[in-house]
Amino acid sequence: MSLPRVHLFEWNDLEAAPEVLRETVVESLSRTLRWGGILRGLVAPFREFLAEAGVDEVLDLGAGAAGPARVLADEIQRAGAVPPRFILTDLHPRLEPWEEARAAHPGIIDFEPTPVDATAIPAALSQGRARMIINALHHLEPHLARALLADAVRSGAGIFVAEGFGREPLRFPTMWPAGLPSLLLNPFLSHRHRVQKALLTYLTPFVFAASAWDGFVSTLRVYTEEELRAMVAPLGEGFRWRYGVFRYAPLGKGYYFYGVPRR
Repeated sequence: MSLPRVHLFEWNDLEAAPEVLRETVVESLSRTLRWGGILRGLVAPFREFLAEAGVDEVLDLGAGAAGPARVLADEIQRAGAVPPRFILTDLHPRLEPWEEARAAHPGIIDFEPTPVDATAIPAALSQGRARMIINALHHLEPHLARALLADAVRSGAGIFVAEGFGREPLRFPTMWPAGLPSLLLNPFLSHRHRVQKALLTYLTPFVFAASAWDGFVSTLRVYTEEELRAMVAPLGEGFRWRYGVFRYAPLGKGYYFYGVPRR
């Protein structure tokens, strides 16, 4: 029996929180995904999703600092396959890291520079493209998560959801081997505000406390398989839905959930 879902606040969601703190949390998480090999187990199910959806372009919803798209692109290439073309989108675009991601992955990663509401994506942007949201659906309250899934079904676009953990707070420390070095080195690797981030990281406890809080709360916000299936149940029989888990060292376990139109 899983814990009840609790939608407590996360620092990186709060506009009132200092920008350097929010950036540090997002940047460190993106680097943790790479250094910890956390998304490597997603390559096979993600490629199956693309094949079933019949697309080679994907809108990355809630793209953040571009971490998931960059890591997936690299992991797919590492597996000897050709990645799809990722289009980064967000309600709050982060153009500087997105431009770096595009330069590092020419022809593979691009972005939409204007704000994009994941619950109401314009038809011109959606046409011919599937959608993915990695490590971000838990930021949405249930009515918004349902709206995001419903918009994908209405548009006939396949949707791929993944989270790096389930609703199991005791598994959150499995991210620490990569997460702690990522936090410590972030001031040197960040795109901007390096001095402010160094002062915040090395002279105060805020960065570590906020990251630990956000990680713990994220595990309480994550949707279960039953909740996800209940969200899509009213959307009709036009989509096929699949749920699965993936694992990463040392004891990490995440999930994926995707829907594709029935042919």
